[in-house]
Amino acid sequence: MKGLVVKNTGSWYQVFTEEKKYVDCKIKGNFRLKDIRSTNPVSVGDRVAIEINNEGTAFITEIEDRRNYIIRRSSNLSKQSHIIAANLDQALLIVTVNYPITTTTFIDRFLATSEAYSIPAVLVFNKIDRYRDDDREYLDALVNLYETIGYPCYKISAKKDEDLGVIKNLLIGKTTLFSGHSGVGKSTLINRLVPGLKLKTGEISEYHNKGIHTTTFSEMIAISEGGYIVDTPGIKGFGVFDMDEVEISHYFPEIFKFSHQCRFNNCTHRKEPDCAVLQAVEDAYISESRYRSYLSMIDDEKESKYREAY
Repeated sequence: MKGLVVKNTGSWYQVFTEEKKYVDCKIKGNFRLKDIRSTNPVSVGDRVAIEINNEGTAFITEIEDRRNYIIRRSSNLSKQSHIIAANLDQALLIVTVNYPITTTTFIDRFLATSEAYSIPAVLVFNKIDRYRDDDREYLDALVNLYETIGYPCYKISAKKDEDLGVIKNLLIGKTTLFSGHSGVGKSTLINRLVPGLKLKTGEISEYHNKGIHTTTFSEMIAISEGGYIVDTPGIKGFGVFDMDEVEISHYFPEIFKFSHQCRFNNCTHRKEPDCAVLQAVEDAYISESRYRSYLSMIDDEKESKYREAY
């Protein structure tokens, strides 16, 4: 029997079968994916084969080849990864420039990982109804930066009906990952997009300006227009996994563009002579924030460690 993994609680999986039934499944003891050191060998979005024994217990026995997936370094085990979701058509990163703050380093790491695994990424800047003048100025600067690079950006308030239409249109017929920090409004936005769902939402700590986890497991939510929203727990940091320092520049489109003009083919754009990327940063063709994000990802791989602040 085959089906789609639509929920992962960490201890069991819910599979929607080809017979249109939901089946709760376990995985067998040492089930592991080839060549991927992952804390979760099965992910939401996986297409799997299952077997049901005489006692009525179901087991996942096989995972079909993935079209793509998005992955990050496990926050507890630096040499292992955590697969966020598989077989995606696009990823929406929900961002807030305040309440709580989303850093450009976090955004850039998410975008680079999406590039690495061939998943189109969209930035959705939420809570614009709460922003002060300086917040709005910074928001406009970020939108200008990322749209210039080529990433679609949307400015919304999840509480306003008029802002939901454009997001709904993005989702039709597609499997879309929703990701971002805790507290950025993912659950509120999904509740507005899927009436009657009633996902739990949380408040922001005014003292720390950080959100509190309300989503505790990953789940695929069917939408009436066709397609799925993949809802995942909020993430604090985004440690990159399995990228060597030469290829990281490939996942920053503007850096990759200038890298063709460097003197050395294996230029890492740090101290090498005649580096076109360093010159482009100096000339403001590449933003300093994006270049710093690039360097931080190289340091992740060189030092084999995960940095919570990112």
